[in-house]
Amino acid sequence: MSLYELNEEQQQVLDMVRDFCEKEIKPVARELDHSDEYPTEIVEKMKELGFFGFTVPEEYGGIGLDYVTYSLVVEEITRHWMSVSGIINSHLIMCYIIEKFGTDEQKDKFLPKLASGEFRGGLALSEADAGTDVQNMSTKAKKSGDQYIVNGSKMWITNARHGNTFILAAKTDTEVTPRYKGISLFIIQKGHEGFQVQRDIDKLGYKGVKTCELVFEDFEVPANQLIGGEEGKGFKQVLGGLELGRVNVAARGLGIARAAFEDSIRYAQERKTFGVPISDHQAIQLKLGEMGTQLEAARLMTLNAAVKLQKGERSDLEAGMAKLFATEAGFELSAEAMRIHGGYGYTKEFDIERYYRDAPLMLIGEGTNEMQRIIISKGLVKKYSI
Repeated sequence: MSLYELNEEQQQVLDMVRDFCEKEIKPVARELDHSDEYPTEIVEKMKELGFFGFTVPEEYGGIGLDYVTYSLVVEEITRHWMSVSGIINSHLIMCYIIEKFGTDEQKDKFLPKLASGEFRGGLALSEADAGTDVQNMSTKAKKSGDQYIVNGSKMWITNARHGNTFILAAKTDTEVTPRYKGISLFIIQKGHEGFQVQRDIDKLGYKGVKTCELVFEDFEVPANQLIGGEEGKGFKQVLGGLELGRVNVAARGLGIARAAFEDSIRYAQERKTFGVPISDHQAIQLKLGEMGTQLEAARLMTLNAAVKLQKGERSDLEAGMAKLFATEAGFELSAEAMRIHGGYGYTKEFDIERYYRDAPLMLIGEGTNEMQRIIISKGLVKKYSI
């Protein structure tokens, strides 16, 4: 943390989260992951401690964390079990969008209950044929009196099974060009006819957090839950939320990278071959040196993006770079950790196999890394235009 010194209050929050992770997450993470069980007790304790309001302003009952501290909190939770970070991250992006773009009425109605965890959930954006290509979505919302009637489906929705409140992206205008101008965002809630949570999607990793398909059939949404009260602003609002989203995905990649490195350097000093710790062997030293360097670079890039976001500066380029580098580091370090642990790394007796299963999701989430490279390139050409 040489580039950013935490004040006493920030350090207290980070210490509290670290203590929570050691006591509540670490002892049960492996068991819950292998059984693919939702961490109900952990979630209830996070509600009590205010985790669901980490970035929600204090005036709405949240903690009001700055984004640097938030990124460090995400890293710490992910280091212990990435699935728990997913439960709050999608939720907090929803809070961010409502805070940044919602009407005063929407903020007053939803943010306090989102901060307490009474309302919790995430983003209903992706579809089977509209993931990275958001403007290709087919879910539609048609105005009818003081309601919108929604028809369509969403795929890969985090927190869909156990959450109750979501931001839904839908087309309110299918004729406008370019197509993204027809997208609007709505705050939606379960418990109303026409909103169905379909199958849980079985995944390679990211266990415990249920990822589902949602189906809407003549689902009625009050018109006053159109975010910002104006149609056609959804694409811009999504992009605004993704700035925070990419910082948190970078922090999650960093958390996995850190877990893989810390487990590996500890194991390398404990495991002996030919009478000496394997950390004395040059082949392992080369791996540890590269891993440590990637970890430090990922940390600094993530911190830089978080600082710019906190200052209110445009941070899409830096956030995209941090997301790209940190998630690739998480993926690569989890693989190297498995090599260092040898046969043990391939077993379920160690956590390495979990890191190895969880890491690929971060290469895809919040925009694939292939798309990130293109976006970064365009941003650089614009920044250095001649």
